[in-house]
Amino acid sequence: MGDDGPLPCAICGGVAAGPCASCHRATCGDCSVLTEGGAKLWAICLRCDKRGGRSLMPGWAIVLSWIAVPIVLLAVAIVILGYLTRR
Repeated sequence: MGDDGPLPCAICGGVAAGPCASCHRATCGDCSVLTEGGAKLWAICLRCDKRGGRSLMPGWAIVLSWIAVPIVLLAVAIVILGYLTRR
């Protein structure tokens, strides 16, 4: 029926310790590196690391833009409405 054995590492074929935080492929401890720039450490496989996936800063920039852009747009709208109501 189902194979209950350990998952093989997608890179070397050894016993996987867990999934890559970026591509979600099974990876072992020897074929992964830890992320940088986050509140929590995540394991990234060596393939994702070669593509520049070790840093989480681009992800944090996206989160901050989701917060900052609406605030800036609201501030601009308030300034425009304030200018129009003074006339």
